[in-house]
Amino acid sequence: MQSLIDFLNILILLGAIQGLITSILLFNFKSNKKANRILSFLILLVSLSCFNIYILETITTTATFWLVLEAIFPLVVIMPIGPLVYFYIKTSLYPDFKLTRKNNVHFYTAVLDLVPYVAAVIFIVGGFLGFINADSNVKWGNFIDVYTMYVDIPRWISLVIYVWFSFKLMSNYPLKAKNKAHMKWVKQFTIGFLIFAFIWGVHLVFYLIPSLSQSVLNRVGWYPIYIPLIGLIYWLGINGIIISLKPYYKSSKTPDLSETIVKTTTLALQQAMIKDQLFLNASLKLDDVVKHIEVPQKTISTVLNQHIGKTFNEFINEYRIATFKKRLLDNDTNNLTITGIAFECGFNSQATFQRTFKTITGVSPKEFQKKHIKS
Repeated sequence: MQSLIDFLNILILLGAIQGLITSILLFNFKSNKKANRILSFLILLVSLSCFNIYILETITTTATFWLVLEAIFPLVVIMPIGPLVYFYIKTSLYPDFKLTRKNNVHFYTAVLDLVPYVAAVIFIVGGFLGFINADSNVKWGNFIDVYTMYVDIPRWISLVIYVWFSFKLMSNYPLKAKNKAHMKWVKQFTIGFLIFAFIWGVHLVFYLIPSLSQSVLNRVGWYPIYIPLIGLIYWLGINGIIISLKPYYKSSKTPDLSETIVKTTTLALQQAMIKDQLFLNASLKLDDVVKHIEVPQKTISTVLNQHIGKTFNEFINEYRIATFKKRLLDNDTNNLTITGIAFECGFNSQATFQRTFKTITGVSPKEFQKKHIKS
């Protein structure tokens, strides 16, 4: 039994080292730079987490340096993994998409991962300076253990939510013949994290039941989670490098737009939607907007993707949905069906409307209507 445990620990260590090497390689690749750097950070976080479990499983209590390192250095930072999965998918599907400051909100939950490390630093520094006595050792240790146990719940929920977001993003992506191979990898990537989320969820259920928790850890430990993670590291790294060496698109250099051009173009787009209501045209295309506001297509695409952070369809459909919600609650449209109102707002397909409405609002049109009628 001990030989099997030693073997698994070696696998975890080798996987963590491989992940660190792969992360560095992907970060420095010149092709598909934005997607590769997101994948690089994703693999790095998983690798550090694996290295942390290796320290816990193999380093004895006499190895003070490693124990202090594990206690105060944030090796386990899990909350950003979900957002990184989502933004890797989005950057892969839309190469012109650019992470901006407004996207930082997705990563604020990482503070949950830092709490036990901050507590450990306070305890160590407080003990060294005499503010915290040795009798508090058990209390601080219990707090960190209990917190570490239950913080896995929001970690798991975050991963599941962002994997779901990724699937929704893919379902709205217009599939073209030239990028079918790349789309296959994106789907496999998301399914891989979905499978891992399922394995993690099953382990988490037994781990969080007080009567089973210690028994589960004694019998299988954390190996059911970290061995699949090692497989994920190798799989992500190999495929990430292959995809990087064979980019699925030929990107033309996007223009560096001045702040004035960005503001002017954004204002023109908003005016075309709010004042001129171009979105009511069910067959509206980017070329139509180009002719209407007299701004080059490349400039509009760059502003939408890199500064507004939306595709053309996302931008248009948000105005359609906003108008639909207003008209749905308007007494003058009581004689119209939901589909009829949707068509009046610029949609030409009921399926597209239903999918778009739920993606933007999180509920179906009927659920939205019932909720606001009651209120």
